[in-house]
Formats: sequence, structure tokens, C-alpha cells
Amino acid sequence: MNARVATTARRRALLKLAAFLAFVAVAVSVGVALELPGLDEIRTAAEAAGWPGAIAFAIAYGLATLAPVPKSVLSIAAGIVWGFALGALLVYLGALLGAGLAFAIGRGLGRDAVERFTGAKVERIDEILRRRGLASTIGARLIPVLPFTVINYAAGLTSVRRRDYAIGTMLGIIPGTLAFVAVGGFGFDPGPGLYLALGTLGALSIAGAIVGIRMRRGGASIPTPAPAPVPAPVPAPAPVPAPVPGEPDA
Repeated sequence: MNARVATTARRRALLKLAAFLAFVAVAVSVGVALELPGLDEIRTAAEAAGWPGAIAFAIAYGLATLAPVPKSVLSIAAGIVWGFALGALLVYLGALLGAGLAFAIGRGLGRDAVERFTGAKVERIDEILRRRGLASTIGARLIPVLPFTVINYAAGLTSVRRRDYAIGTMLGIIPGTLAFVAVGGFGFDPGPGLYLALGTLGALSIAGAIVGIRMRRGGASIPTPAPAPVPAPVPAPAPVPAPVPGEPDA
């Protein structure tokens, strides 16, 4: 009975993994084939739709993060169309939506297979992420060159806690979001705002690299649990000599 249950669980994990890989393949195909609307189209639609158009952009941005489309281009476009403040809010909300969806898909479909079919090396990485999930998530978010979509899915496959992922994402994407939207919001008026945005992007790359190095060093220092001590064998009692026939008992 236990063997049958284990076989059923293994088959279920493989089916869920296949569904996850199929979803990612479709998302990649859509991202490659999708043509992003031009800046004029976004501006025209935003002016015609008003606030509903702004909300629709945030939702569309979140769905776009499920596929490998250039999110930085959309962030810059949001700054151009809606200005820095509103554009940053829309991009931030859309990014949180997409990050949550991708994480839920990765955790729901792929995590079981990772737990069942990966080796000790992946288990060690899992332990690091379980203990340092918040810092790991913030560090990954601070590096602009790391693909946002890949981080979202990969985090769902690991053992990072949902709370750490959520808080790390909410904090970690703020600087990058503000920097990219500022490039669009101040791009046609070079000045302190634009220079600050470009400087922030450079500082994020350096800060993210430092956090990554510190995390790797911290992970290397995680001690391996020592094996439990084996109790020493108890010596057997010495045999009692048999009484000699004819000799009186003591």
C-alpha cells in the first residue's frame, strides 16, 4: 500500500512538473511573438480611457511579467505617458501582481518535483534560502540585469518562505522601479531627476553584486549537522562458573 501511495505521489509530481514546463514554454513563445504597442498607441489609449486605462495598464504589465518581454521598456513608457509619480505606482502594482502569479505557478506546479527528484546539493541551496530567504530575495531584486520573470518562477521552485518572498519583493523592486520610470518621466528634460535615475541603476548593480557575494559567503558557512554519537556497547556480564560436583554450596 505504501509503495502504491509513493508511486501515485511521484506520478502526480511529474504531471505537475510537465504542466509547469508547458506553461513556461507557452509563455516564452508568446513573449517572443508578442509585439509591444508603440509609445503613441499607449499614450492615445491612456488619454481615451482615463483611470480605467491606467488600471488596465497595471494589470497588463503584471500579465506581461509572466513572459520574457522587456519590462524595462514598459516601465520607461509608463513614465513618459503618466509621469513619474503615477507611472511608478502603476508599474509597482503591476510588478507585484506578476511576481505573485509567477511564484504561485512555480510553487504549485514545480515545487513537488524539486523536493522529490533533486540531490543533496540542491537541498543545501534550499536550506540557505529557507534560512536567508528575505535577504536573498532583496539581493536578487536589486540587480537590474537579473531577469525579473526568471526570479519569480525560480523562487516558487525553492523553499523560500512566502512571507520572505513577498516582503523581499515589495522592498527590493522599489529602487529599480523608480529608476526606470524616472528615465521615462524625465527623459526629455535632462536634469537632476534623470541623472539620479541613471545613478540609481548603477548603484543597484553594485549593491546587488555585494549582497550576492555576502550571501554566498554566508551560505558557505552553514555548518553541516554532525552525526549522532553511537553509544558504546555494554559489556556482557562475566559467566558464573558452574559448581563442582561434590563441593558444598557457599
